[in-house]
Amino acid sequence: MCLLSHSDSEPPGPEPLGSEPESTRSSTTQRRRQQSLVEEQRRQQSLVEEQRRQQSLVEEQRRQQSLVEEEDTAVSGRGAEEDSAVSGRGAEEEDTAVSGRGAEVTKAVTAERSSSTAPHGLIIIGIFVSTATNTSHLQTRAQQGAAMPFGNTHNQWKLKYSGDDEFPDLSKHNNHMAKILTPEMYANLRDKQTPSGFTLDDVIQTGVDNPGHPFIMTVGCVAGDEETYEVFKELLDPVIEDRHGGYKPTDKHKTDLNPDNLQGGDDLDPAYVLSSRVRTGRSVRGFTLPPHCSRGERRAIEKLSIEALASLSGDLNGTYYALKNMTDEEQQQLIDDHFLFDKPVSPLLLASGMARDWPDARGIWHNDNKTFLVWVNEEDHLRVISMQKGGNMKEVFNRFCTGLTKIENLFKQRGHDFMWNEHLGYVLTCPSNLGTGLRAGVHVKLPLMSKHAKFEDVLKKLRLQKRGTGGVDTAAVGGIFDISNADRLGFSEVELVQMVVDGIKLLVEMEKRLEKGQSVDDLMPSQK
Repeated sequence: MCLLSHSDSEPPGPEPLGSEPESTRSSTTQRRRQQSLVEEQRRQQSLVEEQRRQQSLVEEQRRQQSLVEEEDTAVSGRGAEEDSAVSGRGAEEEDTAVSGRGAEVTKAVTAERSSSTAPHGLIIIGIFVSTATNTSHLQTRAQQGAAMPFGNTHNQWKLKYSGDDEFPDLSKHNNHMAKILTPEMYANLRDKQTPSGFTLDDVIQTGVDNPGHPFIMTVGCVAGDEETYEVFKELLDPVIEDRHGGYKPTDKHKTDLNPDNLQGGDDLDPAYVLSSRVRTGRSVRGFTLPPHCSRGERRAIEKLSIEALASLSGDLNGTYYALKNMTDEEQQQLIDDHFLFDKPVSPLLLASGMARDWPDARGIWHNDNKTFLVWVNEEDHLRVISMQKGGNMKEVFNRFCTGLTKIENLFKQRGHDFMWNEHLGYVLTCPSNLGTGLRAGVHVKLPLMSKHAKFEDVLKKLRLQKRGTGGVDTAAVGGIFDISNADRLGFSEVELVQMVVDGIKLLVEMEKRLEKGQSVDDLMPSQK
């Protein structure tokens, strides 16, 4: 381009007052041109270096993917030699391999992307590598593609600050997470994320925002997907051990949904036991969990649930009610029946992100007799509940096992298993519900026993817990308590319901003794 000087385009005129001489202006222009050339050379050199960095990261991605493919080939080609190696392992090593909790590693590679519109954008590339001998669903999911569904750029942004800068203030907290998490652990885990992008800060946020609870010891963390329990096991294993009475990372869970194995349960005194209820949760494999799922995932789970539940028949035949489509009459009826779950108001649930997009893709299904319910997309993908008035826990549990088994089979027929493994049992959003996810509870009148000095100690020895009849955030009114099993993990469904049946019978007997002014010291239980 030819740059014309002022003298070339116009006749010379008198110089403006205070202007530089022509020779000075020429020298200044030349210096500016030279400076521009130097800056352009630096910019070009920077672009070349950035392209080299990008190419290096791409090559690293290919190398990691090649390692995954080589591992798959090696695993599939072991054949009889592999079988021999497996059979020769020690019992402890075999348990670890069978449970799917071998040396599984998640790695995230962050690459800078150069373009005209976003020269410093971020690409998050997740590669999931496993050395386990069996190809688990976690391996399969990760190997379907190296790229994550989305990049957690916010987490990368936070890495500009040190671990100490980002570590939450837990000095006044009283939950299991706060007891376990240290600055060193936080620094080690904070740059990790699951294949769907769930991070450490996502895991702990509800525990950070809620220092404690007036009635119960809360966990203080949640899972965003099935892989959360593996990627963040350094934190979650000790949290689980602390919450579930010493349950070790090497322990195996047991499942028993055969109601015939329950002893008694049909003879709880209805003068004291007002209602009986058994509930659990289920998570659909292949979807992220409610604190993390997208709108599309949530809607897909609702659609799948509606299709499956519509196939139930007989005394399990029922109707689905979408929260957003309910009429005022339907809503009032469900409230009167104590079925309706509304938008969560508990800060424990709100802080975890479970209430996003409410009430989209949430709903309630119940059978015609109103004794069997399924909540869709509340705290878990599914909450399955069997309930009725009175003290016939055996009948409630029988219906629970039958209906739950049918629902699981219907989901399997549609190509979807529930999340489960030998160590954690059924995988759910809150670590407190791992294992069975089961809470067998009764509303029981204990106005005298609840005032006894050893009431809390008796409940602890019976492995039971109490709360108000209005839910986890309520206190008891009129001596009526909601009493249920304290454990979820490490005991089977039958064992937990048996604890409730036996414990409630003892508490009612104590209440009757106190009504007569008699001592209950000889009825004090030993630790179960």
